[in-house]
Amino acid sequence: MTTIEAPILDDETNPIHRREIKSFVRREGRTTPAQERALNSLLPIYGIDYCQEQQLDLAHIFGNNNPVWLEIGFGMGHSLATMAEMMPQINFLGIEVHRPGVGSLLNAVQEKNLTNIRVMSHDAVEVLKNMIPENSLARLLLFFPDPWHKTRHHKRRIVQPEFMSLIASRLSTDGAFHAATDWEPYAQWMMEVLEAHTDYHNPAGAGSFAIKPDYRPETKFERRGQRLGHGVWDLIYLKR
Repeated sequence: MTTIEAPILDDETNPIHRREIKSFVRREGRTTPAQERALNSLLPIYGIDYCQEQQLDLAHIFGNNNPVWLEIGFGMGHSLATMAEMMPQINFLGIEVHRPGVGSLLNAVQEKNLTNIRVMSHDAVEVLKNMIPENSLARLLLFFPDPWHKTRHHKRRIVQPEFMSLIASRLSTDGAFHAATDWEPYAQWMMEVLEAHTDYHNPAGAGSFAIKPDYRPETKFERRGQRLGHGVWDLIYLKR
């Protein structure tokens, strides 16, 4: 899940100390031996170290000029690996701070012999700000971010106007932002933010959700939710 940290408050309105915005809350689980081996042996091959002073040369990193799709918070990496396998003509950069998830994806990269994936294990906001060049991404993916259900936690949601401005600056002309969520109130929240943002337009029509595109794999969690009658909402907005 991709989340955002909130400021520390001395009451409901006055910040005592505002933390740097983060795209996550770290919740480390147990790393399996296979995941640990992948982190040790494959991360040096497919991983990119965070460096605040150096923007990425994406064509050099991937060895071609194919479009780059960036996914924030890829979880265990199943969807990202599936997309990379289905679309070898696309380069994928995945960002995830959860070490077991990074190890899981790296194992899938090796098993599927994928050459079009690179991985970063760092805060996505800092990566976007300091390492991703402007106008360099064809698509940014945000699938099932933490909805922060309680009203007092809504400020922790990653989809905020400032964050969407940052993403827009990194998208190429006609680049796209694609989010998906199974929490309808959060879907409505994201739509309100995006509809009000001057850097985006909705090709499905104002106030309309997108039809799920074929490239987004269904997760086991999503299929289980559908059997229980739960919905999933996709939002795809193009950069103006």
